[in-house]
Amino acid sequence: MIPLSVLGAGNEGIIRRISGKPAVKKHLENLGFIAGDSVTVIAEQNGNIIVKVKESRIAISKEMAMKIYV
Repeated sequence: MIPLSVLGAGNEGIIRRISGKPAVKKHLENLGFIAGDSVTVIAEQNGNIIVKVKESRIAISKEMAMKIYV
């Protein structure tokens, strides 16, 4: 398992685990980051990572991406 922030643009992975405090986990789940679902890194810009999850594009910080393991 590696953090989502290490995956690199253009790569796809399956979400294996989400770490962090319960409020952070709930926030990421509300955005669509659910264990077992696929996620694709679209690009990295200005310290943020743009990902595709559940047919939506979402920008998250690298800090948040470090809590998502693929």
